[in-house]
Amino acid sequence: MEIINYPLLTFDIKQGAVLGILVGTGLNAVEKDIETLKVKLGKHLFKEYKKHGNYPYFEMDNPKLKVLEVAVRPAYQSDDTTFPLAHSYKVPVPIVFGGTPNGGFECYLPLLRRRFTYYKKDQLVTLARHFSTHLLGQLEPEKIFRLLSYAKPHLDTVTLKVNLDRAPDWGGFNYKRTYKALPKLAEEYPNPQNTRKRKSPFPDAAWERDQEVRDLVNELVNSRANVLLVGEPGVGKSAVLRAAIRMVKSKKNKQDLGFKFWNMLPDRITSSAKYLGEWQETCEVLVEELESDNGILWVENIMQLLSSGGEGPESSVAAFFLPFMQQGKLQVVGEVTVRELEKMRQLLPAFVQSFRTIQIDELAETEVHNIFAKFADHCNKRFSININQDALNLSFRLLKRYIPYEHFPGKGIKFLSKCVHEVQIIEGESVGKEQVIQQFIDQTGLPALFLQDDISLDAQALEGYFSSRIIGQQDAVEKLSSLVKIFKARLNDPRKPIQTLLFAGPTGVGKTASAKVLAGYFFGQGQRKQPLIRIDMSEFQHPGQLSRLVGSGREVGQLVKEVREKPFAVVLFDEIEKAHPAVFDALLTLLDEGLLVDTYGRVTNFRNTIIIMASNVGASERTMMAFQKTDSEESKYMSAIHKFFRPEFINRIDSVVLFNPLTREAIRKITLKELEELKERDGFIKRKLKLTFTDELVNHITLVGFDEKYGARPLQRAIDQVLISPLAKWMLEHPEVNSCDLELDFDKKLIVRD
Repeated sequence: MEIINYPLLTFDIKQGAVLGILVGTGLNAVEKDIETLKVKLGKHLFKEYKKHGNYPYFEMDNPKLKVLEVAVRPAYQSDDTTFPLAHSYKVPVPIVFGGTPNGGFECYLPLLRRRFTYYKKDQLVTLARHFSTHLLGQLEPEKIFRLLSYAKPHLDTVTLKVNLDRAPDWGGFNYKRTYKALPKLAEEYPNPQNTRKRKSPFPDAAWERDQEVRDLVNELVNSRANVLLVGEPGVGKSAVLRAAIRMVKSKKNKQDLGFKFWNMLPDRITSSAKYLGEWQETCEVLVEELESDNGILWVENIMQLLSSGGEGPESSVAAFFLPFMQQGKLQVVGEVTVRELEKMRQLLPAFVQSFRTIQIDELAETEVHNIFAKFADHCNKRFSININQDALNLSFRLLKRYIPYEHFPGKGIKFLSKCVHEVQIIEGESVGKEQVIQQFIDQTGLPALFLQDDISLDAQALEGYFSSRIIGQQDAVEKLSSLVKIFKARLNDPRKPIQTLLFAGPTGVGKTASAKVLAGYFFGQGQRKQPLIRIDMSEFQHPGQLSRLVGSGREVGQLVKEVREKPFAVVLFDEIEKAHPAVFDALLTLLDEGLLVDTYGRVTNFRNTIIIMASNVGASERTMMAFQKTDSEESKYMSAIHKFFRPEFINRIDSVVLFNPLTREAIRKITLKELEELKERDGFIKRKLKLTFTDELVNHITLVGFDEKYGARPLQRAIDQVLISPLAKWMLEHPEVNSCDLELDFDKKLIVRD
């Protein structure tokens, strides 16, 4: 048998009450005197040893106690603002230190729940004061004043007799123990069993981030702190974290303490809970198993901890984990953006204060180019695919301009990986400018006109494109052509949506059709999904319906969901005037900054969208006869718009596009356009039928399809009734008719001639 002596730090709280902290074990208790305290803690150690065969690992020769006085100025935190108190205070910090069998030294800060290793005796005071200053600076003033109230500490000993042939608890680790919660909720990282299966052909490296990796390793291993990596999307937070884990787990690490890292998504905690209180029980088991496993919990999307579990942050999984983290029983590491960190401070300040933060800033342009060069070298060696320097430079320029909401180097590596993958598919040997342009077109839908400076804009062809598709609306053609010219010249404000337009005019004059034409021109080149997001604002007439649009809590709104799926798109708010004023307020930041931030700090970026709001406001005040607009008509319309919308909303609109009532001539052109598109339907193509239409038929459809009140809206219905239905009936009655020309005429009924 062997005797292990655990240092016992004691404080006289009041008469008949002694607080004891068993150093190196995480145990503490309060009893009437020191002897009773020692008996209680000794019995607990022996009970655990007898039950599980485990005991807290502790090896320190001749522990000693020293009290340092550390000057600190308490401060209150509010969002990004710090409010320090008027005076500084000297806080007594007890430290327990001593030598270890391997020739080094260890120091424990029991009241601050930290320990560190050092290798020279004269480093003790400097390191202890450094850690104490840093830790005290993160505490709330109330906790600092509580430390000031402690009496002078004393050092005693609690002994435990053990059999050295039985395995000690290396921080709670037990090789023979099986776990219930950990394998269900998290995955070990790196997982030796899945290493080959999950290994990516692309490097998982934290290039140009050596210092950040070392800082994170120090915080996790030496300080045993909870850590948040703070930075914008794409700066390399995940790469730094994975590199730090590999460094800790490396076989070359002579100080390997047997840490394990478990990767978890917050949703997994509550997804399987079936009854009240089940997820809390699961979390308790999870914490116990992590402590036994000497595990560090890596939480992906850690912001979700505040929205998982209860009704709000105060009853969430994060709030449940908080006391375990403060007691040192649970160590957590995660990543957040700057905005998410701000929201976390607002929602659950104590949770954020339990973390140390490491800022991961975006790399300088030269460092990004160095990473690109290293990635290109890797691809050349691994896949024998060369990435030209021109392709690297073009990728950087396009990503910097068109995808500003993500950051380097992440977005660059992701984009270049896709380029290399496409070249591999076609069994190519290099990635050049052509491959970069095509990949960018496929990803964004933007035409090559916008991506290549050597392609000049043909103003006449541009106007012809819109004129052939937007009939009878010259003002709209000019405004949309101007939008394209501004974007081609790179004169649009990159901190806002590409442009915000108000389409105003009576119903059925082509507002929605114009939005579709613009979406097709801007974003229709490579996207498989329709690049038009249409939101019917008549569905949001009450303030309670706002959450369905932008989201609330864990729920993602319709607008946010669609823009996240299609960040390059035209967003059409149809019948905007029917929405509740609360909806207008919610859209102000979107129109002004191109960003929409939800309750939990998640950002949806609208800076690669064109915002179009379609409205019928003022239509009743305009003459519905089919005449061209006059200055008087335009002023009446603008007056109605200014009366309905508030000034701060109108000021965020870049341009108002007025749509005229359609003339009969315009309706006839639209009719011809619709009839031409009709020829491309599958039924005619399959039977090889070529259609021609007489003037009588076109004139009749124009007549019945035109309505001064509803514009061209009845036109499609007229085509269906006059043409499609009779023609479908005739084709079914004549199945033998194939490969011929059909002339369609009208004389009170549809006439079909071969």
